[in-house]
Amino acid sequence: MICPIDQPLAAMIIFCLAYALIVWEKIHRTIVALAGAAAMLTVGIIDQHQAIHHIDFNTIGLLVGMMIIVTITGDSGLFRFLAIWTAKRVGGHPARLFVALSTLTAVGSAFLDNVTTVMLMVPVTVSIARQLKLKPIPYLIAQIIASNTGGTATLIGDPPNIMIGSAVNELTFMSFIENLALVSALIHAVTIACLLFVYRHSLVSEGHDPGMIMSLDERKQIKNPRLLKICLAVLALTIGLFFLHRTIQLETATCAMLGATLLMLLTQRGTETNLEHVFSRVEWVTLFFFVGLFVLVGGLVETGVISLLAERLIALTAGDTSATAMLILWLSAIASAFVDNIPFVATMIPLIKDLGTMGVANLEPLWWSLALGACLGGNGTLIGASANVVVAGLAAQEGYLITFRRYLAIGFPLMILSIIISTAYIYLRYL
Repeated sequence: MICPIDQPLAAMIIFCLAYALIVWEKIHRTIVALAGAAAMLTVGIIDQHQAIHHIDFNTIGLLVGMMIIVTITGDSGLFRFLAIWTAKRVGGHPARLFVALSTLTAVGSAFLDNVTTVMLMVPVTVSIARQLKLKPIPYLIAQIIASNTGGTATLIGDPPNIMIGSAVNELTFMSFIENLALVSALIHAVTIACLLFVYRHSLVSEGHDPGMIMSLDERKQIKNPRLLKICLAVLALTIGLFFLHRTIQLETATCAMLGATLLMLLTQRGTETNLEHVFSRVEWVTLFFFVGLFVLVGGLVETGVISLLAERLIALTAGDTSATAMLILWLSAIASAFVDNIPFVATMIPLIKDLGTMGVANLEPLWWSLALGACLGGNGTLIGASANVVVAGLAAQEGYLITFRRYLAIGFPLMILSIIISTAYIYLRYL
């Protein structure tokens, strides 16, 4: 330690300053997280061994493995094929296309991850909208919301779920599907119905030409049939391992890395895949953000700050499971709408664990409340989740501006509606 100071106070100051800088967005959040972690180590709040202990390598490994699999699969042209095939199945009709592309995004976000899914879907969606002479922004806003809603349904769909599943051994891949898939599907259906009403005038515009999209041959999007077959086989194997990971006693990160390694091994026999290309597409900036964040939260855990917050939460709700679950659900949603949900969830996980040692007997409703609140709350604003920012950036590159206020007018009311549905679901199923 460089100087004798009040460690809990110092940990809170460093964490709050880092959090404020992340929200401010003038300095990249990864730099802020790593600087905060370095400050925790330098002041002596946490030592290097403790810091390494607090880094959740299951989360890191799962993200890396899925990023590699999706990168190689994307090179086969599968996602462009699916988008054009979907558009043709609905006859290029604007409203049906709106539902189909949104649903494809939701399903893709559930079984891949939402950031990767929107990166693959947005360019294709813009291209299809242009060919049909439609405004792409309603479709893109729908895909933002669908990506976060679909990502809520599974363990691997959204970073908050990955973090929760990694931290709680009892919550398996199947547990997330059994507890969150149904309510996510219901929220997706209600949300798309609302969006269809909001954008009803944009989706029936005259002058669009369905014949253009119907004339496209989706099979030409498959650049390498052999690569596609290999990717589909490995992806199916990896998802199968996710379903069975508790039975075969493998962590989800191990399953993802096994799939990624096997896919690289199989595709390196020919010229399909270049390793430098694959690893250059891994979101290293995001991964190092996670590393810094885990160390920041580790400092709060080691100094007892998290335990103190848990005690205050118990006092506020008198230890009642129902009140605590509702508080976590709504607090997570509102907070995740205005700040990135990843640091919020990283802070809440040890707090909920501490509640279990303080008399809250049933933690399961609290975990599902956190997952629903954090994932769905990201729909509230344009900065609420990483997928939102990615879509806005890709749209801007194509010449279409999605402003903060324009999105807020649509996203925030729909987010509140989704949390109302989640409140009823949590209360009726668990409480």
